[in-house]
Amino acid sequence: MRGFGEAVYEYIRANVPEEDILTEEPMSRHTTFRIGGEAACFIRISSEEQLRKLIPYFENVGAEYFVLGKGSNLLVGDKGYPGVILQISDACQQIEAEENRLQVQAGAALSKVALFAMERGLEGLEFAAGIPGTVGGGVVMNAGAYGGEMKQVVESVRVLSSEGEILTLDNDTMEFGYRTSIIRNRNFIVLSVTFLLREGNREEIRARIEDFQKRRMEKQPLNYPSAGSTFKRPEGYFAGKLIMDAGLRGFQIGDARVSDKHCGFVVNVGKATARDVTDVIEEVQEKVRERFGVSLEREVIYLGKF
Repeated sequence: MRGFGEAVYEYIRANVPEEDILTEEPMSRHTTFRIGGEAACFIRISSEEQLRKLIPYFENVGAEYFVLGKGSNLLVGDKGYPGVILQISDACQQIEAEENRLQVQAGAALSKVALFAMERGLEGLEFAAGIPGTVGGGVVMNAGAYGGEMKQVVESVRVLSSEGEILTLDNDTMEFGYRTSIIRNRNFIVLSVTFLLREGNREEIRARIEDFQKRRMEKQPLNYPSAGSTFKRPEGYFAGKLIMDAGLRGFQIGDARVSDKHCGFVVNVGKATARDVTDVIEEVQEKVRERFGVSLEREVIYLGKF
């Protein structure tokens, strides 16, 4: 296996079923951008116990790894990723309800959790119904939309440390900020989340979800692969409007394009490479800085070799 000693590979095989281990796996199959070179090793994680065995071992031997959900906020380089991708699989998506609390495993889709809450007349997660990611990823980046964000509904988060210790972090300890949390600054892996919601009217909750979904369909370029919003919202501005006003609507390099429908999105209109995307992003950042003196910060995470 490229990039690994035999001992590392044997340890992985001893703790993960053979059918859940892939080598030289194209990451274009696992990101919403549909872009990315090969990962040296790709593992489908089906239990917390597997993570508790693998993570401390990788830390001890210095093996590079990355924990993946649905790949909805990620751009993987054309030269791939030389380490281990640990994908939290569909086996880790259990949802349990107790009164107005939901206990949710990290692999559950945010959209699924939002609908689960709706069916039980629990409000607060409507904003998440259209976010194409997992609970784990959503908590890491404090995902949000339409005035809602994870910070408003998360009571606590169970995480795994790099030493293999399981910790429970309350909302304050999570240090939620705009598209960030303590997990982005510490080497923690989300295992599960407790949401604290409010009792509401199911039909009213459904109507809000349908309204958000309609607005998303109307305003976002869902017909092309992308990683969602490419840039964070700069304080006092909207990234999409700055990009549009800089004359960059439809700006394209290779098959990567600033969306004509929403300039805050860079989309893959064919067979875009990671280099195409990074070139577009850098050009947008430069032009907006020159025109308005505003520095646009990427929301998309870069991973691997470019």
